[in-house]
Amino acid sequence: MPPTDTATAIPARQTLPAEERHATELAFLAAQDEGPRPPGWRLTPRAVITFVCGSGGEALKLPKPHETLPDRLVIAPKFVGERALVERCVVTLAGERGLLLVGEPGTAKSMLSELLSAAVSGTSALTVQGTAGTTEDALRYGWNYALLLAQGPTPQALVDSPVLSAMRTGRVARVEEITRCLPEVQDALVSILSDRRISVPELSGTDDAQVAAVPGFTVIATANLRDRGVSEMSAALKRRFNFETVHPIADVDAETALVRRQATAAVERAGAAFGVDDAVLDVLVTVFRDLRAGRSAEGWDVERPGTVMSTAEAVQVATSLGVATAYLPGGDALDLVPGHLLGVVRKDDPADHARLLGYWDGPVRRRAEDGSATWRRLWDLRENLR
Repeated sequence: MPPTDTATAIPARQTLPAEERHATELAFLAAQDEGPRPPGWRLTPRAVITFVCGSGGEALKLPKPHETLPDRLVIAPKFVGERALVERCVVTLAGERGLLLVGEPGTAKSMLSELLSAAVSGTSALTVQGTAGTTEDALRYGWNYALLLAQGPTPQALVDSPVLSAMRTGRVARVEEITRCLPEVQDALVSILSDRRISVPELSGTDDAQVAAVPGFTVIATANLRDRGVSEMSAALKRRFNFETVHPIADVDAETALVRRQATAAVERAGAAFGVDDAVLDVLVTVFRDLRAGRSAEGWDVERPGTVMSTAEAVQVATSLGVATAYLPGGDALDLVPGHLLGVVRKDDPADHARLLGYWDGPVRRRAEDGSATWRRLWDLRENLR
C-alpha cells in the first residue's frame, strides 16, 4: 500500500471566507460584548461595527476569562471607509430591511457585504452571483429532478436557494451584482422582501406550501454604477432596499496602506516575500488616484480614462510587481509600472491609451521637472507606453 500523507488529506485553499479568516476576532467579540442582539444575530450591532472598522488600536478586554480566547485583543480594521456608512448598514440590517451597496467597481462592496454577513450571521456563504444567465430558481428554489421523477413534488425533492436557506435559518443572504440579473429575475425578490415568505405552488395543500422567513433574515445586494449591459431595477424593488453608496478611499495614506497590505498577502500566498519599495507603491497609488479623480494632487487637470482606476486594480498591479520582483529579479519594479498601467487602461476604451500618454506628458513630466528622482525615472519610461 502507498504511504498515507496526512498533509495532503485536506487540500489547501487559496482564500478563506471572512468567518474563517477572522474566526478568533468574531468569537472574541461575541464573548466581549454581552449587550442585546437583534433576533438571530451572532454579535451585537456595536460589535459588528467594531469587527468591520476595528477597535482603533485599543486592546479590548473580555469581561471574564475564557478557556480558548485571549483576555485582550486588538480588532484590526478590515474595511477602509467611513464609519458612518458602516453604522447605517448595520442599522438597516438590524431593522431587517434589504441593504443595497452601490458604487464604482473595485470599491470593496463585496468585501463589506461579506464582512457584514459573517459578523451578523456567522456565515457569508449564502450567496447568489448575479449574471445575465441567473434564473429565478437561484433566488427561490429548484428541484432534485431524480427525486422529482421518482416521488413527484415533495419537500425532500425541493432544493433550497441560498435566499431560501437564509429565510429558513434567519440569516443574511447576499446577492452580488443584482443589476446583472434580468428584471424578471430581480423581481423575484419583491415578494420575498415584502411578504417575507416564498410560496411553493407545487406543494399546494401541504404544510410546506409556504416557507416563512425566520426573524433575522435579510438581504445584502451589490451593484456597480458604471457597468455596461446591466438591467435597471424596478421601482418596486428599489423601495424595498436602503441604498448606500461606497465611495473610493478618500485618504491617500489609508489607500496606500491598504494596497500594501493586500498585495503583501497576495504575494505571500504565491510563496514569496513582498519586496516592492514604498516609493514605487506611493507612485502607483498616486497615479491611480490622479486618473480616478481627473485631477492631480497638485490641482492639475487630468483627462480621466473610461476604465475605472479602482483601488482593487491598484492592488492587482502592486501584486504583479511583487511577484515579478520575487521570481524575476534583476530589474527595478518601477520599470514595470508603465506596462502594467497600460494593461489596466486598455480594458474598456482604446482611447484610454492616449489619455494615459497625456497624463505622462502632464503631471509626470511636471513632477520630473520639479526634481523628483522617482518621477524623473518614470518620465524616462514614457517610451514603454508605445
